[in-house]
Amino acid sequence: MAQTPARAASAVRLFDAHCHLQDPRVAAVAPALIRAAAASGVARFAVNGTSEKDWHLVKQMAVDHPAVVPCFGLHPWWVPERSPDWMDSLRRFFSETPEAAVGEIGLDKGSHGKTIDFGEQVEVFRRQLELAKELERPVSVHCVRAFGDLLEILTEIGPFPAGVLLHSYLGSAEMVSGLANLGCYFSLSGFLTSMKTTKAKKMLKSIPLDRILLETDAPDALPKLDNFPVSPIPVHASNADTENQPKDSDPQAATASNESLNHPANIHIVLKYVASLLEISEAELAEVSYKNAIKLFSYPGSKVHPEAEAI
Repeated sequence: MAQTPARAASAVRLFDAHCHLQDPRVAAVAPALIRAAAASGVARFAVNGTSEKDWHLVKQMAVDHPAVVPCFGLHPWWVPERSPDWMDSLRRFFSETPEAAVGEIGLDKGSHGKTIDFGEQVEVFRRQLELAKELERPVSVHCVRAFGDLLEILTEIGPFPAGVLLHSYLGSAEMVSGLANLGCYFSLSGFLTSMKTTKAKKMLKSIPLDRILLETDAPDALPKLDNFPVSPIPVHASNADTENQPKDSDPQAATASNESLNHPANIHIVLKYVASLLEISEAELAEVSYKNAIKLFSYPGSKVHPEAEAI
C-alpha cells in the first residue's frame, strides 16, 4: 500500500515535480533538505536520475524516504558516456522499481548540448519515450533550444496518456496548445526568473491550469529575484561525502558555491513568483499544482494515490 507523507504544519502542500537530490553537491545532506522542505509543506519529491552512474542512488533514496518518487533516465548530456547495454540496465531498474517514473531524458541544443551529437541525442530520446509508453509511466523531459524537434518527435511517437512533464519549461506561449494536446504538463522552476517578465506572463497564461506543475530542479535553478528573497542551501555542501558519488554527474559540481545551490524548500519562491504573474492566489496555485502532480504520478505501482492524498 502507498505511504502517504505526514501533513506539515504549512498552510499549503506542494509537490516538487523535478529535482536531483542524488547530485553529489547535495547528496550527503539530502535527508536534511527533505526534512526542511517537508516542514515547509513539500509533501513529495520527484527525484530524477540522469545516467547509469546515479540510478542506484535514486533507487536507494526512494527506499530511504517514502516521500521520494524515483525517476530513471539518460539525460542528453550523458549520452556519449552510455554503455553498450544501457537500455538493458534501464529496463532492469524499472523492473526492480515498479514505483519509478521515466526521467530525466530529452534534447539539448544549448551551449553544452551543442557539443553532443544531436542524432545520438534523438536516438536515445526516442527509445526512452517508447519505453515510457510501453511501461505506461509519465516521463520528465529536458528541452533546451530544441522545441521544434521535440514537438515533431512527440507528435510522431505520442500521444502520451500517462503524461509528459516538460521540466523547467521556457518555451513559447504559441507551442503550449500543441504540446498540451499530446499529454504534456508544464513544470515551472526558478529558471523562469531568467525570462523577460512580459514573455513569461504570456506563456504562463497560455497554460491550462490543470497542466501546471511546480519544481525546484535542485540543486540548480536557484531563483534570482530582487523582490523575492531566497535562501541558499541551509546546510554546508562542503560537508557532503562525495567519495562514493559520481565524479562527473554535473559539469559545475567542482566549482559550485554553497550560495548558488538550490534546495526543495525554495519551491515556495517559485510558487510566489508564478502566482504573481498569473494574478491568482498562492493558495489556489499550490492546490491546483499539487493536484496536477498527484494525478500525473498516480500510475499503477506508484507510491502516489489521489484518494489517499486528497487535499
